[in-house]
Amino acid sequence: MKKVWLVASLALALLVSCSNKKEQEKPEGLLSERQMIDVLTDAYLIESELNYKRTSGENVVPLQKAYYDQMFEHYGITDSIFEMNMNYYSHEMATLERIMDSVTQRFEKAQR
Repeated sequence: MKKVWLVASLALALLVSCSNKKEQEKPEGLLSERQMIDVLTDAYLIESELNYKRTSGENVVPLQKAYYDQMFEHYGITDSIFEMNMNYYSHEMATLERIMDSVTQRFEKAQR
């Protein structure tokens, strides 16, 4: 579980460093905050599983695509929609912070 927090922290740091102060137009296909929380929670769970398998010496390359494809299908999105949303929210710092706080709270609640 510590690796999930590391991944989450690194992702947040990366997204914060890419922040742009100017207001941007909301793109078509933008996921709501709640949807992004759900998607990112699942993405971090996927990354946690892949990291565990990597430490066991397993080749995770074929699994990574399968896991993400399954997640995208579940949410009715594509990898390009996911990337577009990540790009958009990386420039909306207040919103991104709320999203990441909610993802973190979900993991903290699950640990109790």
